[in-house]
Amino acid sequence: MTKFPEDIAGIAAAIRAAYVTAPISPIRTRLAFHEVDMAYDIQEANTSYWLAAGRRIVGCKIGLTSPAVQKQLGVDRPDFGILFADMQVPEDEKIQLVRVLQPRIEAEVAFEIGSDIDATDPAADDIIRATAFVMPALEIVGSRIKNWDISIIDTIADNASSALFVIGKDKRKLEGLDLSEVTMRMTRRGEVVSQGKGSACLDNPLNAVAWLAGELGRRGRPLRAGDIVLSGALGPMVSVNSGDEFEASISGLGTVSAHFV
Repeated sequence: MTKFPEDIAGIAAAIRAAYVTAPISPIRTRLAFHEVDMAYDIQEANTSYWLAAGRRIVGCKIGLTSPAVQKQLGVDRPDFGILFADMQVPEDEKIQLVRVLQPRIEAEVAFEIGSDIDATDPAADDIIRATAFVMPALEIVGSRIKNWDISIIDTIADNASSALFVIGKDKRKLEGLDLSEVTMRMTRRGEVVSQGKGSACLDNPLNAVAWLAGELGRRGRPLRAGDIVLSGALGPMVSVNSGDEFEASISGLGTVSAHFV
């Protein structure tokens, strides 16, 4: 396992402990320098730890794809986190709410990568060629930071506030599908709680995946065939309570649901 500086390793350990105890104070208060690369070093320390413990990477998630959220956090870029196999929940399986700290949910377009992407500056057309399928997805996000008091430093260090995800059964090819124009409608127990469209995600989810592919390529962990990418929220995220049942419908892609107990 990679050796990390003591301060990085210590903060990473505090985040891991929060998963089984309680949310902690913001990471940014523990760092002398608020650098994005340092936050990714903390994330990487935990990724390395979890891989050594037997977890398996299945892809990545993209966060901060909404201009409104970027403005709120004072940033001009998205971020990413790692998806592990044990984070995926089958659509027909009820989700124990205790698995997630401060849970919220959002609807997204999921990509299944069909061929390796080695370019460090890919365009949307490169992503189209490399994509096997797109699917409707729900991401259940959670924060190990108390009261969701996060900056970009906090969320990156905390694996981009990731927790669980559900992917719908319908798979679509990209041919003939304009992801910037897809519309999303999410209900909770039949009541509409979030709406949006593809253009809310960096103007087009393809742009988000192109950004991710380039970022990962530059960091030496390029997207590979078989990877799953959650491309970013299509509308506002919503808090989750026990007993909630959510269904998201994305035009042209189908529906996906999640049930919490």
